[in-house]
Amino acid sequence: MSERIPGADKKNISSKSRNEVYPIQEAGILDSSGEQVQTEAKIQEKLKELCTCPPQGVIAKLITNVAIGAVIWGLIWSLTGKESLPGGSIFGIVCLYFCSVIGGKIMQLIKIPGLPPLPPFLGMLIAGFLIRNIEFVSKVIVIKVKWGIIFRNIALSIILSLAGLGLDAKALNKLKAVCFRLCLGPCITEACSAAVLSHFIMKFPWVWGFMLGFVLGAVSPAVVVLSMLMLQRQGLGVDQGIPTLLIAAASIDDIVAITGFNIFLGMAFSSGSTFRSILRGVVEVVIGAGAGCLLGFFITYFPSKDQKSIAWKRAFFVIGLSAFSLLCSKRFGFPGSGGLCVIVLSFLAGMAWSNEKKAVQDVVTFAWQISQPFLFGLIGAEISVSSLGLETVGLCLATMFSALMIRIVATFLLVSGSGFHWKEKLFIALAWIPKATVQEWTKSKISLQSKDTQERQ
Repeated sequence: MSERIPGADKKNISSKSRNEVYPIQEAGILDSSGEQVQTEAKIQEKLKELCTCPPQGVIAKLITNVAIGAVIWGLIWSLTGKESLPGGSIFGIVCLYFCSVIGGKIMQLIKIPGLPPLPPFLGMLIAGFLIRNIEFVSKVIVIKVKWGIIFRNIALSIILSLAGLGLDAKALNKLKAVCFRLCLGPCITEACSAAVLSHFIMKFPWVWGFMLGFVLGAVSPAVVVLSMLMLQRQGLGVDQGIPTLLIAAASIDDIVAITGFNIFLGMAFSSGSTFRSILRGVVEVVIGAGAGCLLGFFITYFPSKDQKSIAWKRAFFVIGLSAFSLLCSKRFGFPGSGGLCVIVLSFLAGMAWSNEKKAVQDVVTFAWQISQPFLFGLIGAEISVSSLGLETVGLCLATMFSALMIRIVATFLLVSGSGFHWKEKLFIALAWIPKATVQEWTKSKISLQSKDTQERQ
């Protein structure tokens, strides 16, 4: 036998035996040097793609999208003129929207170890706040109050319609007693607490104190409703009916806040009696519930089930009639009836559609994702630092947090005796922390009331 020389297998290996010894490399898995060559080849291909004339790939896509935006802007400018230029309403709304979207995306990228992801709407609020309070930017991006109110109401109508579609009729019937308590008790408790605190701390007149109380008493449906719908999809708390309970209570809570605000607003500016102002609030509730029932029965049967794209048509009616109800109620002087109408019509339609409402919810959710930057961006743009003093901010925060703590305690007591565990009661009480405002009604309503008062004088 011949003596084997160490290392001879590696040095004198033939091409045929090499293929047998290293079959994996021939199959496409390369060593480090092969991977480097492959990476360099890919980089060269990308550079060739970027440097082609005419452009292709990413460059071509970017140029195409910019050109599409420029053509759309050119068409709008040709129709509207100065409104689409810097300082115009259309220019301001579009810039606010895209800045809010970018702010939301940036907030999603921020990851803090040990904490849950930051919500996108926080970035949208900050974007609107910066646009309003940076001097140069606020002169270029101008948003008229009228347009801001319209877009915010459209966004609000979409989130309220989602709330109505998300209600579970069986769970609501099971918890109707505690739901009734939560619809009225927490909001009224916080409003009265804020009124007393603002009267003694900020020296507000009683009527204006109650107006402030009902402004602070509103719960944010955009936060509470979406959070509860997420829990509902995950099956958390569904057996106890907690998501449905909070969706219904948070939605009606805003109606109570708007109605209470309008009652005291009428008392502050109207020469009529207090009884007349209260009666007007009751009339708004009746009109909202009645109109919601009529529109709900209509969209239950139209479009009919034999039509194509039925989910999209149903979603169109839900969104369209909801926005129409909210805007139209203001037009006729019954702002408190619009929100209730939206909730009733979407709830009745969802109950009739049963399992088929899931497809409609998906479309309405997509519409909410588009309109969300409008709502939070415009809310952020309402905050003007220059008009606030440090003492005023401190007193307002003290009033708000004190009233909120009283509300949390009251809510915990209101759900006692309903079969909930103490952890569930604490969760329900803390769910009221996200705050909303009724200021989309406030500005227009106060300005109209002030104008009427001046004309009478």
